[in-house]
Amino acid sequence: MSVSNPVLITFVIYIAAMVLIGFIAYRSTNNLSDYILGGRSLGSVVTALSAGASDMSGWLLMGLPGAIYMFGLSESWIAIGLIVGAYLNWFFVAGRLRVQTEHNGDALTLPDYFSSRFEDKSGLLRIISAVVILVFFTIYCASGIVAGARLFESTFGMSYALALWAGAAATIAYTFVGGFLAVSWTDTVQATLMIFALILTPIIVLLATGGIDTTFLAIEAKNPDNFNMIKNTTFIGIISLMGWGLGYFGQPHILARFMAADSVKSIAKARRISMIWMILCLGGTVAVGFFGIAYFSIHPEVAYPVTENHERVFIELTKLLFNPWIAGVLLSAILAAVMSTLSCQLLVCSSAMTEDFYKTFLRKNASQVELVWVGRAMVLLISLIAIAMAANPDNRVLGLVSYAWAGFGAAFGPTVLISVIWKGMTRNGALAGILVGAITVIVWKHFNLLGLYEIIPGFIFASLAIYLVSKIGIPTNSMVERFDAAEKNYHRNK
Repeated sequence: MSVSNPVLITFVIYIAAMVLIGFIAYRSTNNLSDYILGGRSLGSVVTALSAGASDMSGWLLMGLPGAIYMFGLSESWIAIGLIVGAYLNWFFVAGRLRVQTEHNGDALTLPDYFSSRFEDKSGLLRIISAVVILVFFTIYCASGIVAGARLFESTFGMSYALALWAGAAATIAYTFVGGFLAVSWTDTVQATLMIFALILTPIIVLLATGGIDTTFLAIEAKNPDNFNMIKNTTFIGIISLMGWGLGYFGQPHILARFMAADSVKSIAKARRISMIWMILCLGGTVAVGFFGIAYFSIHPEVAYPVTENHERVFIELTKLLFNPWIAGVLLSAILAAVMSTLSCQLLVCSSAMTEDFYKTFLRKNASQVELVWVGRAMVLLISLIAIAMAANPDNRVLGLVSYAWAGFGAAFGPTVLISVIWKGMTRNGALAGILVGAITVIVWKHFNLLGLYEIIPGFIFASLAIYLVSKIGIPTNSMVERFDAAEKNYHRNK
């Protein structure tokens, strides 16, 4: 392939830079708190861009543009739902969770927070939360590895099996070495690269197809319904796409960024930065898929790779329209999206295994050095399981992401949201919410009931379970006192 050498060199330079950041972060990682949450030291810019980059995985540059390319603007309801959900998460959860985790045993992980917030002496809440994280995050990690494999397969002509390992290796390396600081610092670089690619690419595609008028005429000639946001879907379809926004309240890798902020004051500024970044990225993503319809309609002779797999639309446009060196930088944006999210997911899984299983049940008196190395070993273990799950070349990125996103959104979303706004929530209410949310998603997905995205019934049923079960019991006085103290701290410092 003529672009192989420039693109390969660009990729190698990019990956080397990310691994170098990992080694720099290694020097600042002294204990488990540093490895898991970076010592709660993230400023507003790093918090904002790290939260955005960890959220927007390979589906941003592969899954969503592919869906827009196939079905037109009716698929953009996902983007609208995500923007609304992300804003509400920043507004209602971010600052409160930062304070609540500090007031509840300086919790480092979600299971740790739930256990302390609801005074669960049995360890059941911690175990079930950690199991949910491991099950759904392993699926989520597999989606990132599939996206990376697709990138290396399409760009360098590798076999899918080899591309799996090539795509995952660099992410595993810097996550293993540097932990949370490496992940957060690299996320900031990766978020910058992603927004650059998603602003530049649609502009160049538009110019290549002859401007706005010619582009829109070509899209309309292909199928007039491409412009109709309602025509190609149903009411349940729109609700399902908008329902993606509910997932934000329960994503451990995003919530970890809130927990790691250096103060509540940083949250408001981070929210503004993150929302601007997100709106520009999602707008660019929709534009890439939409304008891609016109480009490949006008140039059908180069449309075969996209016809075979519509999730390649960004990759193919980049290879066709840019100088190989620029293409290498832009294709690195896909690698950035994959690496940023996969690294966060690996770290959260590692945290659950280390903090919530190993330290809590096996080695209560383990040294900080031992715990950090156990965390690194868990990164490798989860990586190998996810690579095995991703081995099927028929996997689609958006499908894997949607299942994991729903699992977290329904199991943890209501539990996190209600736990930071209602002091009447009890331990049994939290347990019921997590179990009902997770089970509903699994059952609903299996039977594909009503064609409705499983996160919606999962979120509703989990919320009802939390409220009804909490009403049966009462929280202890110490739980209420800690909640009130944290809430006062939040309002005093926000």
